[in-house]
Amino acid sequence: MNAAPPDSHAPDPDAAACCRGKAKAEASADAHCAAKAPADPAPAHHAAHAHAGHGSGSMFGLTTSATVHCLSGCAIGEFLGLAIGVTLGLNPWATMTLATAMGFASGYTLGLWPLVQQGRSWGAAFRTLWLGETISIAVMELAMNLTDYHVGGVTAGSIFASQFWIGYALALPAGFVAAWPVNWWLLKRSIKQPCH
Repeated sequence: MNAAPPDSHAPDPDAAACCRGKAKAEASADAHCAAKAPADPAPAHHAAHAHAGHGSGSMFGLTTSATVHCLSGCAIGEFLGLAIGVTLGLNPWATMTLATAMGFASGYTLGLWPLVQQGRSWGAAFRTLWLGETISIAVMELAMNLTDYHVGGVTAGSIFASQFWIGYALALPAGFVAAWPVNWWLLKRSIKQPCH
């Protein structure tokens, strides 16, 4: 009797979560994600279905984790862009443009770095996650900048003004709330790569 192939429902929840096929299920989660060949046409597809379909975590938890991860990256660049714009006395639109550009830069970097650490090239890592991250970051940045604009944080006299900090403090939850359903949809549609 032929031996049964390795079970994709291995007891290690991280391996199951990142599983792209039964042949990879016995690997650890880090080794498994790193083993995904850059030429694989649908690593995000399989990874997202594994996350959505197995008991390793609910879609609510996965979406929340992905959104917090995205917010962490965006928040760094957003703050730097706002601080530079306000300090230099740029007009609100220039400040928001700078904050958005820096939010994308830091958001991409935070998403790419774990994949690069696992052995992928920067290009391969970017090809793995660019679409999902771009949509998620764009929605988050739009919500954050609109909130900051209406609160007046981008027109504050300096970064020491309470208006600056209130605007930034309100922009963070606004970005999270706006991006959460988008990330849920991206993960369900296998567009966003949750493995990083």
